[in-house]
Amino acid sequence: MDYRDAGVDVEAGRDFVQRIRSMVDSTRRPEVLGALGGFSGLCEIPAGYQQPVLVSGTDGVGTKLKIAQVTNRHSTVGIDLVAMCVNDILTSGAEPLFFLDYLATGKLEPTTLAQVVEGITQGCRQAGCALLGGETAEMPGFYGPGEYDLAGFCVGVVEKAHILDGSQVQVGDRVIGLASSGIHSNGLSLVRKIVDQAQRPDGSVGYTWSESVAAVGTASLGEIFLTPTRIYVDPVLSARREGLALHGMAHITGGGLPENLPRCLGAGQSLRLNPAAWPVPSSFAWLAEAGAVPLVDMYNTFNMGIGFALVVPADQVNQTLRWFQQRQIAAYAIGEVVEGSGQILGL
Repeated sequence: MDYRDAGVDVEAGRDFVQRIRSMVDSTRRPEVLGALGGFSGLCEIPAGYQQPVLVSGTDGVGTKLKIAQVTNRHSTVGIDLVAMCVNDILTSGAEPLFFLDYLATGKLEPTTLAQVVEGITQGCRQAGCALLGGETAEMPGFYGPGEYDLAGFCVGVVEKAHILDGSQVQVGDRVIGLASSGIHSNGLSLVRKIVDQAQRPDGSVGYTWSESVAAVGTASLGEIFLTPTRIYVDPVLSARREGLALHGMAHITGGGLPENLPRCLGAGQSLRLNPAAWPVPSSFAWLAEAGAVPLVDMYNTFNMGIGFALVVPADQVNQTLRWFQQRQIAAYAIGEVVEGSGQILGL
């Protein structure tokens, strides 16, 4: 017997690395040293920092991968993987430097996994970070046919004096919500259950991912719920460089607005939100109706149309709104900072 008899094709793994080499090279930054294929990746700190602080984050895509695998659409989940990591470290004010991925599968399917990596490189290019390295693990017997899993790891850098840690937020500051691109990468287990078990108007049960639903749009449910997570890095960092006073940031991921918004506050502060201040996309309304999901659970599970939030001084609200709207990102004044102990009021 040999390794191939056990289900692991080493030569296919080598060929796969060569196949994705040009994709990885497309994300290269000037600070990257060496080339793909070493035991580790090397990256210098960019010039110009006086007291650089490294900021790290890690995340996955969750059961959104199940939808990709059922529908055979693999080109966008890599964007989600990058987005979930870089948006997290952005909340500290960090510029993403490099990204690492871990891809595990039962059997290496080069065409499928190349699509996944292409999505990862596209996400890295959007975020301005290098895909510095990664690991592709072939694990026969651990994953079923056509199954794979993803994990991502990101490192960024921020000037120590410019770190956002909640201490800059003041009572009276306003909250600006930046529109999400859709479901992003949270709550997909509930989405999958609703699609599978919702009662249809004709009394039958369940939908397929290839169907469209008039209440949501003309695209199929698979296309709608695979829309990749928006990456906010470039417009947000550009806003800081241009002098907009961003006192705090929050990435609206698992737990929705109630769990994530308080993470950017200082001591003795709460937030009062106005849910009528932004439009909730039709996909969320359909999920609530089709799954009979209580409103409180919708807000505690999904982003409800707000993917990222900024805390700004009251006198910079209009300027901040215009900044993002001019860059084709819908932005809304959704609340204000008040005295309290970390509560979200108004939802």
